[in-house]
Order: sequence, then structure tokens, then C-alpha cells
Amino acid sequence: MVSAAEQMAANTSWAALGKATDLRNRILFTLALLIVYRLGTFIPVPGIDGAALREFMEQAGQGIGGMISMFTGGALGRMGIFALGIMPYISASIIVQLLTSMVPALEQLKKEGEQGRKKINQYTRFGTVALATVQAYGLAVSLESGDLATDPGLFFRMSTMITLVGGTMFLMWLGEQITARGIGNGISLIIFVGIIAEVPAALAQFFASGRSGAISPAVIVGVIIMVIAVITFVVFMERALRKIHIQYPRRQAGMKVYEGGSSHLPVKVNPAGVIPAIFASSLLLLPVTISTFSSGATNGPVMSWLLANFGPGQPLYLLFFASMIVFFAYFYTFNVSFKPDDVADNLKKQNGFVPGIRPGKKTSEYLEYVVNRVLVLGSAYLAAVCLLPEILRGQFAIPFYFGGTSVLIIVSVTMDTIQQVQSHLLAHQYEGLIEKSQLRGKGKKRGRKGAARR
Repeated sequence: MVSAAEQMAANTSWAALGKATDLRNRILFTLALLIVYRLGTFIPVPGIDGAALREFMEQAGQGIGGMISMFTGGALGRMGIFALGIMPYISASIIVQLLTSMVPALEQLKKEGEQGRKKINQYTRFGTVALATVQAYGLAVSLESGDLATDPGLFFRMSTMITLVGGTMFLMWLGEQITARGIGNGISLIIFVGIIAEVPAALAQFFASGRSGAISPAVIVGVIIMVIAVITFVVFMERALRKIHIQYPRRQAGMKVYEGGSSHLPVKVNPAGVIPAIFASSLLLLPVTISTFSSGATNGPVMSWLLANFGPGQPLYLLFFASMIVFFAYFYTFNVSFKPDDVADNLKKQNGFVPGIRPGKKTSEYLEYVVNRVLVLGSAYLAAVCLLPEILRGQFAIPFYFGGTSVLIIVSVTMDTIQQVQSHLLAHQYEGLIEKSQLRGKGKKRGRKGAARR
């Protein structure tokens, strides 16, 4: 039987969106900030030789440089003020979350509620500044060694560092503002918009390669089928749930007796969403961002080995990518998106229990057991979606924007944003129903008073 919430969700339309003023303002606010982000990717860092940069990026576009440019929305290829992208913030978040699970003081901060969360966010911002500074300095030195700077020297390095670090911090602020006052997850939307904005150019280049004979028509058709299949598979898996039966006993409150009921606790097959793929990609891009812009003569043996073995399609790259996806799928799920202890405590407070399982610690252990089993499938799905297209793309020189990671980010962020829009529309409809019921109640009271006066 269809529930009332599902019926209301089915009745949502553009007319309902027009009436939801708060939601419309949130969407417009989000779009405005994303437009600001896209404009910033076209503002160049001062002191860059544009012609030499274009020539260099044409050579590096098929290697790891193309993937870095994809995650920065093309800002790195144009050496814009957002060339570092949001990756330093993501890397700092990874480090702080890892330390939170290992350092008792940080773990205690995490349990202090809103104040502790603000303190951890402050540490993440400090970590972002430190990482962005190191990466900006390395990138400035690499630009000089690659003969891409018009006037190399201390002034160029300092101006590049200030510009790039400021751009990353501004992006971090944009993401936080979108999450708080807009719609959707701000950081994910920034990466999503950066990928979407570069897809038309990648498509044009892809079909131009087909017309010139560099790519056969069979490969073009195969890539289109692969992308459609991956999108369908991602949508199916992101909506897949493992329902845990929850029972509520009969209870008495004063003179009223409430009958017991049952419901389900939904556990997504992929509770972590697109976060593991983004985290794993950021770790892969962290060491090679700097070495990409260094000339071959200045690369040390370590950087040369990294570029040779951690390029897209290389065995070590694929192995490390898969391992990091699986690790972050488990780590993010149990530390952020689904905490068995907290869920078990909430069920105990609501007098709910899993049939055959004692409330409290036993319920927490059972939930952890179930989620561990579910995550075997979820992490394998994430790794397969991210790696299989990468292998095929490496064999047929397909653009990065058709890889599994980019498709996963696009589909997951789109679904998450649509769900948030529907949630706001449902809340607006509930508010409208409450207001109507209050008005009807007032009308009845007035009618009774009028009848009494007569």
C-alpha cells in the first residue's frame, strides 16, 4: 500500500516548486555560487606564459595531468586561481578523520556535539591551509622548472602561492555556504559542476577523433553503451537497500495504551555514497600534482617512479585505487554515515528492538555485522564502477570524463541533490496542510460562536 509521504512525493510538480519560496531561494543561491566558481576557473594566475602552458597541457592531457584538470574543473589546464581545486580540503578532511579515530583527545571532541564539531572543522581548515601552501609552493617551483613562468623568481613564487591558497580557501568557503544555505553537498557539487562543465568539450574532442579515424566507430558505440550501462548500474545500486526489521512493543502513557508496531531500518548497500571515490582520487592526485609540471630533467627518482607507475591504467594505480576505495567505504561508513552504537542507542530510547536481539550492545554488534556484510557488496560495486571503465579507457584512449569515477560522481551527486529537493518540497507540502487545518479549525470556532450568539 502506498504511504501518504509517497503519494505527496508523486504529486510534486513545478507548480509546487514555484510555491516553495525557501527552496527556490536555496536553489538560486546555490546556482549563483556555482557560477562564481566557474568564473574563477577562467581568472589566470599572474606571471604564467599562456602559450607555453597550452602546449604543455596538450601533451600532459592524456596522462595524469588530464585527470587533475578534470577534478579542478579545467582550472589547472588554464592555471586559474582555483588550480588546486578543492582537493587540499578533501585531503585535510581525510587526515583529520583518520586522526579522530586514533587520537583520544580528538575522539572526545567528536562526542561533544556541536562545539566539538566546530573545533574539528577548525582543525580541518588549518590543515587545508597547510596542505594548500605546500602544494602551491611545489607547483610554483614546478612551473618555473618547466619554463612556464614569464618572470621566474621569489616574487612569482610568493604571488602564485598567495593566489592559489586564497583560491582554495575561497572554494572551501563556497562549499560550506552551499551546504548550509543552499541545496545539496557543497563540496560534491563543486566537483560535479567542474566535471559537467568540461564534458561538452570532451565529447566534441571524442567525436572529432572518430571523424579523423583515430578512434574506430565500433569503439565510439562501445563507449556510449558502456556509459549508459554504468549509469544504469549506479542508479540501481545507489537505490538498493538492506531492510532490518524493527519491532516496537505496546506501551502505556497515562490512561492511553499505544499498540505496538513494526517498521524497517534501511541500510544502503553503499552508505558512503561517492565519498570513497573522491577520497581515493585525491590521494592519488596529491603526490603527482607537483611532479606533473616538473620537467623530466628535474624529476627525482621517486617522482619519476610515481609518474611511471601511478599513471591511469597502470597496475599499481589500479591496485592502490581499489584498495583506497574499499578502505574509505568502510572507514567513512562506520565513522560518519552509519554508526552502529548511535543507531542502537536511538532504538533503545524509542523502545525499538530487532526481533531476537537484545537492545543495547547486542543490537550494536548485530548492526555492525549486517553493515559489514552489506559493505562487501557496496565496496566491490564502487571499485568495479571506478576501475573497469578506467581499464577500458586506458586501452582505447577515451577521455577522462567517460571514466567510472566521473560517471559515479555525476550520478550520485545528481540523485542526492534531487532527493534533497524532494525533501524540501515534502516539508513545504506538510506546512501547507498544517496551515489549512489551522484555518479550518478557526473557521469552525467562529461558526460556533456565531451560532451561540444567535
